[in-house]
Amino acid sequence: MMSRIFSEPGPWTWISMLLLMAAGERVLADGGSIDFEQQIAPILEQHCIRCHSPGNRQGDVSLATFNDLQANDFVTAGDPENSYLLDLVRGSDDKAPEMPQQGRPLSEDELTLLSHWISQGAIWPDEVVLQERPKADAHWWAFQPLVSHDPPRPSDLSPLWDTNPIDAFIVAKLREQGLSPNPRADRRVLIRRATYDLLGMPPSPEQTAAFVNDPDPWAYEKLIDRLLQSPQYGERWGRHWLDVVRFGESNGFERNVIINSLWPFRDYVIRSINEDKPFDQFIREHIAGDVLGDGEPGLAVGTAFLVAGPYDDVGNQDAAQAAQIRANTLDEIISASGEAFLGLTLGCARCHDHKFDPITQQDYYGLVATFAGVRHGEVPLLSAAARAERDAKLEPLNRRKAELETSQRELRQRLLGRAKSRIEEYEAAWHRPPVDRTGTEEVFPAVTAKYVRLICESQDINPDAAAGFRIDEFEIWSDASAPVNVALAANGGKASGRARQIEDFPDAYGPQLAIDGKTGARFISSGTDLTIELAQPTRISRVLFSSARGEETPKQPKFVFVAEYRIEVSEDGHAWLTVATGRDRRPASPKHLERRLLLAEATAEEVAEERRLGGELAQVNREIGQLPAPPSVWIGTRNAADAKGPFHLFLGGDPQRKGAEVNPSGLAVLDGVSEELGYRLASDVPESRRREAFAQWITHRDNPLTPRVLANRLWHYHFGAGIVDTPSDFGYMGAEPTHPELLDFLALQLKRNGWRLKPMHRLIMTSETYRQSSQFREPAARMDAEAKLLWRFPPRRLSAEEIRDTMLQVAGVLQPSMGGPGFRLYHFMQDNVCTYVPLDQHGPETYRRAVYHQNARASVVDLMTDFDQPDCAFTTPNRGETTTPLQALTMLNHHFSFEMARAMAERIRRDVEDDPAALIGRAYQLSYGRAPDREEAEWCTELLDEHGLIALCRALLNTSELIYVE
Repeated sequence: MMSRIFSEPGPWTWISMLLLMAAGERVLADGGSIDFEQQIAPILEQHCIRCHSPGNRQGDVSLATFNDLQANDFVTAGDPENSYLLDLVRGSDDKAPEMPQQGRPLSEDELTLLSHWISQGAIWPDEVVLQERPKADAHWWAFQPLVSHDPPRPSDLSPLWDTNPIDAFIVAKLREQGLSPNPRADRRVLIRRATYDLLGMPPSPEQTAAFVNDPDPWAYEKLIDRLLQSPQYGERWGRHWLDVVRFGESNGFERNVIINSLWPFRDYVIRSINEDKPFDQFIREHIAGDVLGDGEPGLAVGTAFLVAGPYDDVGNQDAAQAAQIRANTLDEIISASGEAFLGLTLGCARCHDHKFDPITQQDYYGLVATFAGVRHGEVPLLSAAARAERDAKLEPLNRRKAELETSQRELRQRLLGRAKSRIEEYEAAWHRPPVDRTGTEEVFPAVTAKYVRLICESQDINPDAAAGFRIDEFEIWSDASAPVNVALAANGGKASGRARQIEDFPDAYGPQLAIDGKTGARFISSGTDLTIELAQPTRISRVLFSSARGEETPKQPKFVFVAEYRIEVSEDGHAWLTVATGRDRRPASPKHLERRLLLAEATAEEVAEERRLGGELAQVNREIGQLPAPPSVWIGTRNAADAKGPFHLFLGGDPQRKGAEVNPSGLAVLDGVSEELGYRLASDVPESRRREAFAQWITHRDNPLTPRVLANRLWHYHFGAGIVDTPSDFGYMGAEPTHPELLDFLALQLKRNGWRLKPMHRLIMTSETYRQSSQFREPAARMDAEAKLLWRFPPRRLSAEEIRDTMLQVAGVLQPSMGGPGFRLYHFMQDNVCTYVPLDQHGPETYRRAVYHQNARASVVDLMTDFDQPDCAFTTPNRGETTTPLQALTMLNHHFSFEMARAMAERIRRDVEDDPAALIGRAYQLSYGRAPDREEAEWCTELLDEHGLIALCRALLNTSELIYVE
């Protein structure tokens, strides 16, 4: 295989090009033979193979082998003038070269070399296959085995900085750059920093005072231990992980339907983090929890990770489009898995080999085969014992139900058998055409009517149902020499009936639309009738109704139409007269024919028997329905047909262009790390075994990516930036580590700690690096403005959830209840698509931590959206941070801010006596954990005197100090 890379002008590229030019000159001078590998292959690799490879056959052309060239008649050996390849790349005096379409044209020397190569017989060694090389290869730093590094020992290291190994790595790098760290932060700053870091909440004034005044030299270490034992720790760090795994409770795309059974996964994440579950086990449960925990719902729920992302549920009748949608769905799962666990952008290899990282299409489609059986959806989750108990109760009921259904079926068969002998007699009575969606007309003897109603006795799609049908036009014609459509609204007609209603477009389906005289108007009934009240009693003799007027051939209907019906009239709205029915029309379908025959043929005794069977069956169904339904959770379904091979690479990512066959497998680039690392499975291996193998591969002891990525995420959330500042991309396009030795040290430490996070928190947070002050020093900032080398602790703004939780906590109204279905800060409306309208007022039922908000994709939530809460349509490895006028406007004017200010004022009045100094002091302690200085006290006293305590609280809730941690 060729190994040269010519896609970027690095030093080797320029050397190669110089050699290439020299070789071309030598060929021209002495007529020597062309060396394909040294002279021709680099030209094709640099200019052609990017767009014309086996996995990316643009124009259905590959140039990877000589057979590919011959198959496309690109080269005529020995005859350059008749070789189409040269025509494409050479152009003419008045025409630019057609190829390459991207990048620079071939030079004259390159064209000369190609021409001479063809003249000399176009010799291409069989063993040489060309391919575009990624920027990074197996030697890239992220793919190397973890290396144990002893912490450096800088000279004259302060005793405080000579205890925790982290500090040694940090100080050594600072010394290299001529920098020094900040001194320790004071205790008030440290407790606020650590409490927000681990809990996402402010410490109470009492907790702050106790810590600041604690004489114990180990007070800080005890503080960290206390915080790690708080159940709020799981809520805070669970939110981090939910960002990474793109957890959202709607499916996104056009319909964006809410998912009400995904919250157990959120609770599982919080519970697992609080329990300090080994993270390698946690990851395996994300991939194959339903396999590893068969009969254990607490583990199976972890598999919801696979289907926690957005997916398109609209569907498509076109097979090619349906295949594309399915490919998109699997791509989302693969991409999320690669970014969350491996820190790699695997989706880039969907259409062609990864341009930057050593990930091939073969690798990508090996993962497609791994996840092929996963479908979005919810399934019942019961323990083995609960399932057995439920089955024991269901078994006799299901047996009785089957017996009754058999008896019903046998009775129907007897009736139909008898009816066949009289079928001609019955059909003779059905002399009119069946109902017609484009227009069904009834003419009857003239009758006076004030009210006219259409009653549906049977739908055209379901003969056993009557409620629910669509009418796009309903006409009632007067019996006169010049008939008039008296149903028209313009003529005084008024429609009524149980019409389908939706909140977001309340007028979309109103009954008034049924009589506006315009094709396409709709009345969508949720009942069995539509009634028209005329302006005055009128002699009428004709009715016409439709659901697909104007369509020559009605399409597959989205809404049902009437099949069996009757039309009744009334003068007073109480006494009704039937003037027409559809019973003399031919049946709408074979099922309608069967229904008519059963109704016509049954004797009184058989009708009674049918009613008895139906009643008993209804009772059995009620008893089945009274059993507690097993909890259904959105963990995805498993489809054996999807999982059945063979699987193929898709050329250019197109499911209609199948390439080489592939089997379930991992990334080949990691095979070289360890003989034991890697998995290759046969295509007929069960779907569950494939995911289990992938889960074991992800967490294999020799896989260097997973622990590196996780250790980096921990560092990122503690310091605001990772050692690798692109937490989900450790590839060529990501950032390189600022402290590579420290990263490996942390990754190995994570593994030594059994993949548990809490010891890692203790290690990081007890370092002097973490305990530094955030004091700004201009000389240091000139060298490292973003403090990436950590010469100070980087201050940060609170996340959107922390801001809301803080306001609730300071106001004293935060409800500490954990788990269960989430609350909503929007009004949810659903028809075919869903609408999410942010609420102006947030009631007490929403005063829970923001992690329990039912986050829907593409929904806007005041305050949290303004403060950069991400759209969960995508994985969010790091939160953005913007400053906009809307943030200030929302914090100052939203009803939620007013309510929090009022509640905070009430809390303060309960806590202290009604004295200005005491009120202001308590407000400052609640907000910032400190007392006001003299100038602040004077300002607050003036505000309190003029506008009252609520205004003071509102002002404090709108300060930067409240929402920043230093």
